[in-house]
Amino acid sequence: MSQAPAQRYGITVPFMGPLHAQRPLFEELVDLGYTDVWSAEANGFDGFTTLALASVWAPFLRLGTAVVPANTRGPALMAQSAASLASAAPGRFVLGIGTSSEVIVSHWNAVPFDRPYQRVRDTVRFLRAALSGEKVTENYDTFSVRGFRLGVPVNEPVPIFVAALRERMLRLAARESDGAIINWLSASDAVGVCGIVREESPTAEIVARIFVLPTSDRQAALAAGRRLLAAYINVPVYRAFHAWLGRTDALGEHWDQWDAGDRRGSLEKIPEHVVDELLVHGSPDECRRHIQRFIDSGVTCPAPMVLPAEGVDAFDVVRALAPSAP
Repeated sequence: MSQAPAQRYGITVPFMGPLHAQRPLFEELVDLGYTDVWSAEANGFDGFTTLALASVWAPFLRLGTAVVPANTRGPALMAQSAASLASAAPGRFVLGIGTSSEVIVSHWNAVPFDRPYQRVRDTVRFLRAALSGEKVTENYDTFSVRGFRLGVPVNEPVPIFVAALRERMLRLAARESDGAIINWLSASDAVGVCGIVREESPTAEIVARIFVLPTSDRQAALAAGRRLLAAYINVPVYRAFHAWLGRTDALGEHWDQWDAGDRRGSLEKIPEHVVDELLVHGSPDECRRHIQRFIDSGVTCPAPMVLPAEGVDAFDVVRALAPSAP
C-alpha cells in the first residue's frame, strides 16, 4: 500500500536584507520546528545561492527551489546546478521547476516563452536521465541534447517537483515528478487542486507558496494586497488560472479596467473577499489559522512568504508562525 507523504512545514527564503547577515536566522529555523526552506527566482536573489548557504548554516533543513524557470537555464546547466546542491546537501535538496511567466522568461531573460508545458515536461525527463548518471543524447520536443553526461556524481536521488496551476500541469506534476508546487490560490481552491494531484499520485507531495502580510490594519492589508494581486492576476498564465478557478465574475471588472489602461482605478475593482481569500493577513494567530486551512485542504508542506509590513519585524512573524510556536 502506498504511503501518504509526511507533513512538513517550510518557510520562503531568503529573508529581508543582505544574505551574508542571515546565518543566525537560518540557524534558528531548526529550533523553531521548520523542516524546509524554499527559495524563489524572479528579479531578486537567484534560486540556488541562498540554498547553498543554507546547506552549511542549517544542515538539518530540506532545501528546495520553488521555483526556478525551466526556460532560463539550458538543460545541462540546470542539471549541474541541481547536482551541485545535491552534493552540498546530500539527500536534502529538492529541485522545483516551473514555466514561470512570459515577463520573467521573455521580457527579462530574452528567451522565447514557447510551449511552456512541453518545456517543463521535457526538462523533467532530461533531468531524470542526467541526474541518474546517464549519457544523454535525445531529441525532446522543445530541445535536443547531444552527448551530455553529468560530471558530478549524484549519490542520492534528487526529487523533482513541478510548479502547476491548471489541471494539465497538475497531472503532469503528479505523473512525472515527485510533487507539485502551487501558489496564489485560496485554501478552498486547494481542495480541488490537491484532489487532482492525488488522483494521479496519492504519494505526491504538495508544496504551497503562501503570501503572508502580517498586519491587523485591514485597510492597509487591502491596499497592499490589491497592488500585489494586480501584479500577478494580470499576467496571462495567472489570469487564465483564476478564470479556471471560477473568479471571472469577481475579477471581470478589474480585468476590463486594467486592459483599458486605468491601472490605478482598477485596483479598487478587486473585491475585498478576493484579497481575503488569496492573501493571508491579520495577527500572527489569524495567519497561523489561515495557513492551517491549506494543510487541512491537502497541502503537505506550506511555505509562507512573509511580506514586509510597517512596524513589524518580519522574522518575529516567522517565529510566530513556526510549528513550535504556542
